[in-house]
Amino acid sequence: MLTFDVQIYKLRDLKRGRKPHQLRWRVGKSPHSRTFATKTLADGRRAELLTAINKGEQFDTDTGLPASELRALMQQQAQVSWFEHAKKYAEVTWPDSSAKERAARADGLATITPALVTDHRGVPPAPVLRTALSCWAFNFSEHRGEIPAKFAEALGWLSQKSVPVSQLEDSDTLREALTAITLKLDGKRAADNTIKRKYSTLSGAIGYAIERKLLTANPLKSVKWAPPETDHEIDFRYVPAPRQARDLIEAVRTLGPRGRHLATYYGCINWAATRPAEVTHLRLADCTLPKTGWGLIVAPGSSPRVGSRWTDDGQSHEERGLKHRARSATRDIPIPPVFVQMLREHVDEFGLGLDGRLFQATEGGLLSTKETSEVWKKARDLVLSPEQVKTPFAEVPYDLRATCVSGWLAAGVDPAEVAHRAGHSITVLFKFYAKVLDGRKDQSNALIEKFLDAEYDGG
Repeated sequence: MLTFDVQIYKLRDLKRGRKPHQLRWRVGKSPHSRTFATKTLADGRRAELLTAINKGEQFDTDTGLPASELRALMQQQAQVSWFEHAKKYAEVTWPDSSAKERAARADGLATITPALVTDHRGVPPAPVLRTALSCWAFNFSEHRGEIPAKFAEALGWLSQKSVPVSQLEDSDTLREALTAITLKLDGKRAADNTIKRKYSTLSGAIGYAIERKLLTANPLKSVKWAPPETDHEIDFRYVPAPRQARDLIEAVRTLGPRGRHLATYYGCINWAATRPAEVTHLRLADCTLPKTGWGLIVAPGSSPRVGSRWTDDGQSHEERGLKHRARSATRDIPIPPVFVQMLREHVDEFGLGLDGRLFQATEGGLLSTKETSEVWKKARDLVLSPEQVKTPFAEVPYDLRATCVSGWLAAGVDPAEVAHRAGHSITVLFKFYAKVLDGRKDQSNALIEKFLDAEYDGG
């Protein structure tokens, strides 16, 4: 709102910080302030505001700016295209993001941006445009290489066609972006988790536009649209029982030396509930392996494979801390004697890999998900019925983690201890393992009833 009710105050010396000289003014009932490194700069800005008052200008209560400056700012904002803004958003968030977050953000922006154009005349093929955006426009790695001509041309087309950021305040334009995140390149509907992830990317980019004052409010709040609800609970129809999991791992051991090597890898997931990226990171120094009794794994981090174009060092795996924890955090996981012995035999037979790691690729280096998935697929064919093979039953090695965690819960281990060993919060445990926890209700009720009966009898 514009008003003539403006008051400029004297400068204040804060006597601290790199910008100690503070200019304060009031527009209507709204206070405003700005700090400067030198008194000269603060005086200069104060003089500009006083000049605007003397010229009879109105001031904006929200920004504190004279009307002439507000108009100039709005004109400048209207000229910033969504494409340019999306590149800026990807760039400013790059340094503090993991490689996986960078890749996911680029994928989301590469889906949204082609939908926010003035028209589609001369549009490059969708796969070309998607690759140009995700691998170059929204990638700020020093290792991304020279952009090929066809991708450069695709980005040139988009630079000409991209709508201004301010146009997202139009609901029809915004719905184009929302529709885009629900579809795959082939036009089929994307998975609910994918839609939700890309909606988060859109929301983040809009939030940054508000921060840059390219938008005055969040247009998503004015559109009747919401990402799909996702079911956090695990479908235990497809989670192998402990005996089935062991049969699958034993089948892997029959697949030659490579199978014996990877059987222990799968065992880490099955008996310690480690994530595959954590197993890739695991070193012998992280393990306590006594000759008898229980052992211990101290999970110090993970090495997820994300692709060399997203990491800072150009490697395909990223060295990072445990999921949802500080980088220096570790997690103690007691392991049963059967798996302690398996690990000891593994080290005796195969030795150690890169930097003392327990597992390595066929030709050295870090394991790839492609290699572990191929061997697991062969084991499924050996153990499961043809009908089961066609279903998602034990479809990926990660399913063994659910076998392990649900087994701990079924055994009566306290949920807080289970959550600690599995490396997530109690809240996540109850979301994902609700059915297993529900299965313990009768047991819990019986214990409570026994306690109350004893109390009543004693009374």
